[in-house]
Amino acid sequence: MLKPAIERAIEEIRAAFAGVSVTVREDGEGGAYVIVEEIDPGPPYEQRTTWIGFRITFQYPYSDTYPHFVRGDLARANKGALSEGTSQNHTFEGRNAVQISRRSNHLDPTTETALIKLKKVLTWLASRP
Repeated sequence: MLKPAIERAIEEIRAAFAGVSVTVREDGEGGAYVIVEEIDPGPPYEQRTTWIGFRITFQYPYSDTYPHFVRGDLARANKGALSEGTSQNHTFEGRNAVQISRRSNHLDPTTETALIKLKKVLTWLASRP
């Protein structure tokens, strides 16, 4: 059963990404694995859509939503290597994935929600040179 704080976080994500499929699987500890489908990763990438997934642990909101994962075949449009903060050859929820490591070292649970972290990661991903 999801903790109320995690249910609220998922509701916020669904509201912010209305019209996009958001799948949720409980992790058995009160948290959840979340995947948001059909996200535009930004102009640096060859693929114009990706999914993005992450786990919200039972400690939320006092734990970081980290790491995030995107499609495993994500490639730069200029054929260059993916940037720092990414690593390939992972899986997330049975999908081949690239891991995005953007840890919040000074998490403030009153201001950094799972939705805000997701938006920060997407902004970072799109801004890679």
